[in-house]
Amino acid sequence: MKIIDLLDPKCILPDLQAANKRGVLEELAAVLVQGRTELNLQNVVEVLQERERLGSTGIGDNIAIPHGKLPQLSQMLLAFGRSIKGVDFDSMDGKASHLFFLLLAPTNASGLHLKALAKISRMLMSQTFRESLIESNGAEDIIKLIAEKDAEF
Repeated sequence: MKIIDLLDPKCILPDLQAANKRGVLEELAAVLVQGRTELNLQNVVEVLQERERLGSTGIGDNIAIPHGKLPQLSQMLLAFGRSIKGVDFDSMDGKASHLFFLLLAPTNASGLHLKALAKISRMLMSQTFRESLIESNGAEDIIKLIAEKDAEF
């Protein structure tokens, strides 16, 4: 599985404006639902918030990987966002999150969903990669960095 194959360049937001967790979820979900008649923004955000109530997807090291499952999806969808200021995402380490990978999966795709989450997590273990994403010059740089890192696995 290649993460880059899930990531539409239009779903990369290098300058998130949101100042809180719900705002980040709304901003990232909005690019995923655009042009998809089977998805409703409010419904997607609610599914993501339900998952957050189980435990924060802010995993530490300035990273959050919000995710959820929707029965109407036929394939996984991925968005990436970067917040220069950082957002309190209730991360395990108490630090603000700057890098966000939002993953939506079909309800019946548990195995693929977990594989995608694991691969994103492995990619983000590299401090150099995280710093490169934070310091990048926009969407084109970000997609290039993700593609290069994805090719390593």
